Amino acid sequence: MNVIVPLATGFEEVEASSIIDILRRGEVSVTTAGLSGKAPIEGAHGIKFIADTAIDEIDAGDYDAIVLPGGSPGFTNLGDDKMVLDLVREMHRDKKYIAAICGAPSVLSRSGILSGEKLTIYPGCRNLLTDAEYVDKSVVKDKNIITSQGPATSIEFAIELLRVFVSDKKAEEVARAVLAR
Repeated sequence: MNVIVPLATGFEEVEASSIIDILRRGEVSVTTAGLSGKAPIEGAHGIKFIADTAIDEIDAGDYDAIVLPGGSPGFTNLGDDKMVLDLVREMHRDKKYIAAICGAPSVLSRSGILSGEKLTIYPGCRNLLTDAEYVDKSVVKDKNIITSQGPATSIEFAIELLRVFVSDKKAEEVARAVLAR
């Protein structure tokens, strides 16, 4: 399983690190891709990450899933990026997994891939969901789309991603190892 995690200036550090860490603990190959290349990308709270690659070097055909962290203005920057929107559209067209947390489910709306799916989003961003049904739960899965609400739900979200991407057994093993169960 190969997963791409795009990082834009202003990403939510807790969400990005939880997703990357939990998936890698579960033996999922995770590639981070910076919208501004491989230069350090500053998160919403001043923590800098160095991406594995640049977004313009990504070929959607090489990945099984895309996971979008939120954060403000990170999710807005993701939604304003044509390459990110094109990746989401292409991966959705190919029935690959699309996952987003916090404000990032709004990127799915902006990409035009939604048609009545059940999603969740950071409650303050609910008005940014179009063509989807909001569900007030910490993690929601509908078909190939998995969404979550925010920093406090990021480990639960990442464990659910592991459950979907790998297996229940691996998800439970990692959850126990990080004391999430």
